[in-house]
Amino acid sequence: MSTAFKSADILLPKNADMSKWAVVACDQYTSEPEYWADVEKITEGAKSALNLILPEVYLEDDNVDERIADIHKNMDSYISEGVFEEYKDAMIYVERTQSDGKVRAGIVGAIDLEEYDYRKGSKSAVRATEATVVERIPPRIKVRRGAPVELPHIMILVDDTEKSVVEPLEAHKAEMKKLYDFDLMKKGGHIAGYLIEKPMQEKIIAALEKLGDIDAFNTKYGLKETSPLVYAMGDGNHSLATAKEFYEEQKRENPDKDMSNALCRYALVEIVNLHSPALEFEAIHRIVTDVDTKALMSEMTAALELSEEKAEQAIVVCDNGEEKTLYIHKPTSKLTVGSLQNFLDSYIKEKGGKVDYIHGAEVIRELSTKENSIGFMLPDMGKEELFPTVIVDGALPRKTFSMGHAEDKRFYVEARKILK
Repeated sequence: MSTAFKSADILLPKNADMSKWAVVACDQYTSEPEYWADVEKITEGAKSALNLILPEVYLEDDNVDERIADIHKNMDSYISEGVFEEYKDAMIYVERTQSDGKVRAGIVGAIDLEEYDYRKGSKSAVRATEATVVERIPPRIKVRRGAPVELPHIMILVDDTEKSVVEPLEAHKAEMKKLYDFDLMKKGGHIAGYLIEKPMQEKIIAALEKLGDIDAFNTKYGLKETSPLVYAMGDGNHSLATAKEFYEEQKRENPDKDMSNALCRYALVEIVNLHSPALEFEAIHRIVTDVDTKALMSEMTAALELSEEKAEQAIVVCDNGEEKTLYIHKPTSKLTVGSLQNFLDSYIKEKGGKVDYIHGAEVIRELSTKENSIGFMLPDMGKEELFPTVIVDGALPRKTFSMGHAEDKRFYVEARKILK
């Protein structure tokens, strides 16, 4: 049996101020250009991952092509100047102390893109957990196309109830070479990384192979699947989808080339146990505007058979300052958010209106007092629901859950060559 996760030739900067090197994932603070302007000030004149990434706040700028060209030049420069030290055939054990003080542990290595399919209904070992917006991929491929290295902010979850993959490493930190240990900028917490030697790597792979055993998988979930879901996307799905599409592009352009060991076949990721106490799922609520709220509620009540009689799926409707809990007696998804989203998508397509995705109940309450607006508050999704729902329903509706605050998302530390 094989696993989609393996060791990689990992690059780390040497002789760099790591607190200036590491910056948060490019898809954060997209509505806060002042955040990224401050990061530019902090890293000015220093070797920094900021010079090798494109913050998505700039994705629509007129000079985006110039930015991408500069990124590629900076990558070439960092390689030629010997900024990186390469750790061959490596995995790195990472301990990230979040802004709330909780420690999130993970393992950095490579994921095989042949084992990843982000399309809904996929039966691959590595799957998307939320719908992938394909329109978001092409601008990201521009960054990857011609880039000699990649820097990952991808976090992949494993459903390891026995805590057999990541957690055993904590007891062996004293035996491992410490690669970095520093505070992250702008309330990002702290991070430390340790080099995992080959014997421990073999134990990790064995534990992952056990998670992928089809008989054990079907027993665990009460299913009769033919292919197990071992790796579910946590963060960075569109980045992994971009890596996948770039790899497929390379295969199409080189039909006679053996791509079995191509560098672009793999992507650098961090795997984290779904059951880490540092991981918390929070609901993302919905506000619908520019609609006749009475008409919407009338159709929703009929379509989902809403009533005050208790059922498994419940939503809180916020309308003009009033709140009411209603129960769905005709669900169209395994999750409440799926039943709601399915209806809203259909209704808005036919009748018009806009839907926005909101963190925080107080914001929903405030927005729902505005004319022609109505809010829907959803229950937090239990972590234990993630894998069974993705297996049965496929990728979840977009904006199903949020996993941590912006400052706690992955920071760019490690890199890997994707061109020879």
